[in-house]
Amino acid sequence: MSRADRLREALPERLAALVSTVRFGQFVSVGAVGAVFDVTTLVVLTELFGVPAAVANVVSIETAILVMFAVNERWTFAEHGATDLRSIGRRLVRSHVVRAGGSTLQYVLFVAVFYNVAVDLSVAGVDLWLVVVKGGAIGVAMLVNYVFESLFTWRVHADE
Repeated sequence: MSRADRLREALPERLAALVSTVRFGQFVSVGAVGAVFDVTTLVVLTELFGVPAAVANVVSIETAILVMFAVNERWTFAEHGATDLRSIGRRLVRSHVVRAGGSTLQYVLFVAVFYNVAVDLSVAGVDLWLVVVKGGAIGVAMLVNYVFESLFTWRVHADE
């Protein structure tokens, strides 16, 4: 019996549905795509347009959420849920509600560290400390988002 099988047997049904290395790998891959959109939007808004980092961070998070929802809908969770526009719309709303927790966590971590830990990490005039802090905050929030997106947005436990 594999380690994943033993773990799946030991966990309640909802948590067992989370133990999918394939789905988690897909979610992380989608998260990487979202992170690229998130960080790129943040850097462009702050460095090219002078938008304050706290404000630009909100826009960059929303951009990433929309991109990741679209990819998760068509790839990571493609076999979960109806495909009519109304069902997709409900999942988009649920995704935003669910990701509000992860996004809030990401935002609070970003603001707390970026504005309270001063590190000079500029390269070619670009503040890379901004990118480092953003990446760390994204990583922590990604774990929270995987659990809640799986259980509440796409309800993987209902299909397994």
